Amino acid sequence: MGLTSLEGTIKENANNCTNAHFMLIEGMSKLLTRKVKRCGSLDFHVSGLKWKFVIRSDVVKDYISFFLDITDEKCTGSNWQVNCSVKLSVVSQTGPPDICKVFVMCFDEKHPSWGQDIFITDEVLEEKYLLNDKAVFSAEITNVKPNFLKFTSISRTLGTAESLKLMDVARKNSRFTWKITRFSSFDGVTHSSYEFTLGPRTWKLEMYPKGDKGGEGHLSFYLTATDYVTNLPKGPTLAVYKLRLLDQLKRNHKEPEYQALFAPGANCWGCSKYIPLTELHNTSNGYLVNDQIYLSVEFLIVSTTEYL
Repeated sequence: MGLTSLEGTIKENANNCTNAHFMLIEGMSKLLTRKVKRCGSLDFHVSGLKWKFVIRSDVVKDYISFFLDITDEKCTGSNWQVNCSVKLSVVSQTGPPDICKVFVMCFDEKHPSWGQDIFITDEVLEEKYLLNDKAVFSAEITNVKPNFLKFTSISRTLGTAESLKLMDVARKNSRFTWKITRFSSFDGVTHSSYEFTLGPRTWKLEMYPKGDKGGEGHLSFYLTATDYVTNLPKGPTLAVYKLRLLDQLKRNHKEPEYQALFAPGANCWGCSKYIPLTELHNTSNGYLVNDQIYLSVEFLIVSTTEYL
């Protein structure tokens, strides 16, 4: 697939900034309206260490926050430290100069993430740095000095770049429903639905009929992301979704909304105390009828990521 003018410019910038990573966000308005609270980049390598950055809209009202995280396997446990210089930027698409903020950062076990809560106001980003619902962020990392005894800094010849798309899910494809019969006969700790596919991942629903750890006396209910079904990079997948328990009598469904970044590998997000078992078994609520319940998920927004 050919690159658009903007994507080509980002790729050119990455080629000229060997220690930088760029992220194009398509659907930035979802962060500005708080439909999405955070999104994260793919892992990238600079100076032989692995990093990622996170853009958030839920830290300070009317501001976008920008954080850099160190995610390298060598930076776990205690007694490690990495000092570096970092330039975090919002990249201009239309003429105004980039917004660049330079920091000297010290990462350690207590501070694996650094950045700024009030990096840019919603108003400035929307007026000067948002074009066709797209915004570009970058992190350039230099002067990396870890305290590891055995460490070899690896120089890069090119920077890296990615495109993250925050996509509304078409209503006709957004739902999966799990019918559970003979609910009272379920034994064991947890039970799972069949897997289904949406966006770049396969998914399944999981429930604990007597409650997960910390959720005793409740039905625990989760959405789990499992494998990838595309050749796109295996990075975190953002999902905004509703976990629904159907009211079979009055259609007054229980359907709280969640959003989560599902990391690579099987991982789940939901609620350990989704509904008290007393409320579930109350016949007037219509959730448990003839010993059967319906658990459902409706996806609202899902992300996809590809390298540029």
